[in-house]
Amino acid sequence: MGSNKMEVASVNIDLESDEESPLTLSQSAGLKQSFQFEATHTSVPKTKSQVLRKLQYTAFHSVNVVLFKAKINVLLPFGPLAVLLHYLTGRHGWVFFFSLLGIMPLAERLGYATEQLAGYTGNTVGGLLNATFGNATEMIISIYALKNGMIRVVQQSLLGSILSNMLLVLGCAFFTGGIVHYPKVQRFNQTAAIVSSGLLLMAVMGILFPAVLHFTHTEVHFGKSELALSRFSSCIMLVAYASYLFFQLKSHTNLYDSVDEERENNGDDSDEEEIPEITMWEAIAWLTILTLWVSVLSGYLVDAIQGASDSWNMPVSFISVILLPIVGNAAEHASAIMFAMKDKLDISLGVAIGSSTQISMFVIPFCVVVGWIMGQPMDLNFQLFETATLFITVLVVAFMLQEGTSNYFKGVMLILCYLIVAASFFVHVDKSGEYHIYN
Repeated sequence: MGSNKMEVASVNIDLESDEESPLTLSQSAGLKQSFQFEATHTSVPKTKSQVLRKLQYTAFHSVNVVLFKAKINVLLPFGPLAVLLHYLTGRHGWVFFFSLLGIMPLAERLGYATEQLAGYTGNTVGGLLNATFGNATEMIISIYALKNGMIRVVQQSLLGSILSNMLLVLGCAFFTGGIVHYPKVQRFNQTAAIVSSGLLLMAVMGILFPAVLHFTHTEVHFGKSELALSRFSSCIMLVAYASYLFFQLKSHTNLYDSVDEERENNGDDSDEEEIPEITMWEAIAWLTILTLWVSVLSGYLVDAIQGASDSWNMPVSFISVILLPIVGNAAEHASAIMFAMKDKLDISLGVAIGSSTQISMFVIPFCVVVGWIMGQPMDLNFQLFETATLFITVLVVAFMLQEGTSNYFKGVMLILCYLIVAASFFVHVDKSGEYHIYN
């Protein structure tokens, strides 16, 4: 009996200690939180000199991270060198080459700053920002060329950007992701990919009909109906892209966040490592500075295209469709591969396919409208060869995306398709009045 009483007493003591443990834990947590609050509160600088030192430290840290940390920034001096060569020698081949080299690190740093900004906005908005600022280079180059009346350069450089993003950038992302995560099959948001494929097919339709109208000679008013159809279709495409943004960012955000949420639930440790290295306002400031410098170099790059073609004995179509987009897409290329290696294929698709969608449904129609304002006859007739290339490319990529999975072999196929396209434009002669300047 005495032993039973002792056992009951011990059980009661254990129960009481168990009931009191949450309170003691919460009290200790509260003490820790109050201590942390006091520590952080007392660590805030109180004098002006301390505030200035902190601002100087953050400024030096930001400059060091953006300008000196990346190895590709070794190419930054080639930009000012291209400007000097333009005024001192006038050798267009070297000016064009050094301008290309100078723009490459700027495009990559644009992607880095956008990625840092995306850390404060989320994956969906981050992918959209990455595509937008990644396309800033192509858009600036196009506006400069359009201002100089080089309409075919505008058309072919934008076409090349679409082909490069859909075949080369996406192919490299699939390939590297498939190799790094072999034998795992990577998955992405199938619904979002199908929506993007539908938009790309709509863009092909908008570009196809003016070309068909031109080559079948069925215009009501020769030379005018094609341009009028292009401007009308451009306005429709801009409305469609605005509707797509509303669909993506407002009405159906769950379609774009579902796969990301599953991955965050399955692997929280990987997300904890991704802390932005610079603040949001520093990222915005760097985006502004880099975009301005890209716009300056783009002017010299466009001026040297024809001279580079003559001195290198290389078709302007190859320079416009292959070389310019590879440089302009450096940001997308680096970002898509990096995210694919981290098994975040939805962001890679948002960068590669999202960039192609943005160029085809926004940048190209926008250039048509800007040309309309400038008095330049910019239209959607990209000629038969270019339009057929775009149509087949969209079909190939749409078939690759319909399963919602990727592997290294799909990446190899896309890269090899891009090599075929590059070889085709190397032997292609543009017969649409060549690259004369429209006045």
